[in-house]
Amino acid sequence: MSDLSCEYGSMKYYAYCALGGILSCGTTHTSIVPLDLVKCRLQVDRAKYKNLIRGFSVTIAEDGVRGLGRGWAPTAIGYSLQGMGKFGFYEVFKHFYNGCLSEEKAYLWRTGVYLAASASAEFFADILLCPMEAIKVRLQTLPGWGTTLREGVPKMIRDEGMFGFYKGIVPLWGRQIPYTMMKFACFERTVEAIYKYVVPKPRDQCTKGEQLVVTFGAGYIGESYSNP
Repeated sequence: MSDLSCEYGSMKYYAYCALGGILSCGTTHTSIVPLDLVKCRLQVDRAKYKNLIRGFSVTIAEDGVRGLGRGWAPTAIGYSLQGMGKFGFYEVFKHFYNGCLSEEKAYLWRTGVYLAASASAEFFADILLCPMEAIKVRLQTLPGWGTTLREGVPKMIRDEGMFGFYKGIVPLWGRQIPYTMMKFACFERTVEAIYKYVVPKPRDQCTKGEQLVVTFGAGYIGESYSNP
């Protein structure tokens, strides 16, 4: 078990954070691909798909049950990369910004540090996500464009060039950066509040299980700031 421990700010620590991001973002987004597919099609053609139930029915009728999984590969790859960047870079930038301040100011301005670090992390995380997101959306919403990642990549390069992978980067930043800022800042301050008002002992005196419960609860509250 001691081999799994690491020092805060070490490369091993950042690697663990990045791995956590891969698991938390990649698996969750991939697991809801059918729902995401219908959501995207509703946004593109409301007249055809009408509502969620109708969207599932039309998709199954046209593409079969397997059609609900269209876009799973770019989703898994893209959001794993985004999660790696989001959680890994967040800790890197938080450590960096805290190092630019005195200990007193780092504490007093900690919410600002959380906001700045999360915005910086998401900026780079979305650069990792955008190419796969571009392919995913086209696979799911453009009839005849393609059905797999293997078809989508060369078609994108042939039709739109390398720039085509990043056409949506600005709106992606506009959607994701504010959301991530609120999520991480809310998570950090919720952890503080739970240890201050709910848990009757300091964090360093809590068991691993107790710390896990606190972290899970704070994460649930922080995640309540859902994607726009």
